[in-house]
Amino acid sequence: MTQRGKWRLGFGVWRSAGIPMVWVAPATLFLIVFFLLPLVQNGVRSFFPNGGEAGFGFANYAKLFTDPYYLGVLGQTLLLSLTVATISAVIGYPVAWFMVRKAGRWQSLVIFMLIAPLLTSIIMRTFGWRVLLARFGIVNIVLRSAGLIGSPIDFLRWPGVAVTALIHVLVPFMVLAIAASLQGVDRRLEESARLLGAGQVSTFLRITLPLTLDGVATGFILVFMLANGSFVTLLLLGGGWQTLPLLIFQQFSVTQDFSLASAMSMVLLAAAAACMFVQLRLIRRQGVRSA
Repeated sequence: MTQRGKWRLGFGVWRSAGIPMVWVAPATLFLIVFFLLPLVQNGVRSFFPNGGEAGFGFANYAKLFTDPYYLGVLGQTLLLSLTVATISAVIGYPVAWFMVRKAGRWQSLVIFMLIAPLLTSIIMRTFGWRVLLARFGIVNIVLRSAGLIGSPIDFLRWPGVAVTALIHVLVPFMVLAIAASLQGVDRRLEESARLLGAGQVSTFLRITLPLTLDGVATGFILVFMLANGSFVTLLLLGGGWQTLPLLIFQQFSVTQDFSLASAMSMVLLAAAAACMFVQLRLIRRQGVRSA
């Protein structure tokens, strides 16, 4: 089917649902004015270094992908996102398995406990880590009272603190993605494997885990994408991480090199778009399998 045919099919669905096109126009206009046009302007500006004095060129992108400093920032951004996504998958899978297989009537409570933190501002949750781990915070007070340390420890300089805070914020997305995949697993396949002599570990590794890899991949991509663009948590906690969102903030607020900041944001946008594309492919594959 051609792209024009897809658009006609979409309009046909709206008409068949009884939705007048005039109702869709305000939302479409809003997205064009406040979302699409700023993105286009930002992308155009990234090709005009030094405020357009040097003319059109790829100097900003060449700097990002050839300069050792900016390559290091890109590497740290990628490393942080991969670390957070990997640990979230390791932590989230047992929680999802318990929620689907063992929680029973308490499943609603477990889901509420997962979703409840998402109802709190990310700034408040991140600031809570500062209250706990500051030099005169609760953790240092308890450790000094117990005689375990002689002077306060500056936990906020540890890279692991930022990773832990991001996992705290993002692991619910991983759990929910894996739980949705676990609910679609046919329990009869596991029972058949057990009847044929497979143990619990073997059944999990050969039956359950392969059937839920799409859910794990979906959660991994979602957490990776959110961690890749994380700004508030790293700004408040730091931990020595120098990532692309922080560098974009510095370019806008300190050096005011808007064209370079635009190029950085376009690289970040391209990474997010690639993640969304892969996620959509996984969702379509799941749909084909269920059909």
